[in-house]
Amino acid sequence: MLADELARFLQSEIVFGEIAPGARLTEEDISARYGLSRSPVREAFRLLAADGLVVLSARRGIRVTPVSRRDLAEVQGCRIELEGLAAFQAAEHAAAADVAELQAIVEKMAAALSAGDVRGYFSQNVAFTTRIHLATGNLTLMRLLDGIGKQALRYRYIAYQKLPELMRVSLPGSRRILAAIRAHDAPRAREITATLIRNSWAAIEPHIPADDCGPG
Repeated sequence: MLADELARFLQSEIVFGEIAPGARLTEEDISARYGLSRSPVREAFRLLAADGLVVLSARRGIRVTPVSRRDLAEVQGCRIELEGLAAFQAAEHAAAADVAELQAIVEKMAAALSAGDVRGYFSQNVAFTTRIHLATGNLTLMRLLDGIGKQALRYRYIAYQKLPELMRVSLPGSRRILAAIRAHDAPRAREITATLIRNSWAAIEPHIPADDCGPG
């Protein structure tokens, strides 16, 4: 297993809360768990730190980045602007194939909602935003979104886990974004996207600790 593959496994566990916010990670434990030498584990930790998912400290070792309202505000504040810009540019540049793929993803989101599959819905919702990013054709914007996006994934999953009714808001919102992209209505696509993120932020904030959550 390579370092980037290990980083993806650990990222998934962090996003889905299988490794708790603030939890301490050690090279010894991860090496033993995956049967790896220390070198790829050390590199995986470096990759996770670059994505904001773990914190490396000489004094406190390696731990999963805590969640807090301050961090939520920083992450979502950035997402409002960047995701709004992505929706705007996707509406400007999307081809028929982009719209068709987005439509297929929305249908999968609807199926997951009908089945009450929170994790499945979340995965398709992430696929929807990622596909919008691709439709922009803007590599610089995609790099910026990828960086902030990994930090945002934990909060996005917490939102659906704590408040599954948000899926019933998110799905029609995604349909409206898709309609705006199909119509090449860039201002409308940006407006809907920003509103959805802002509303989700307001809904989940009371469920996030005011201070860093996790063991010190």
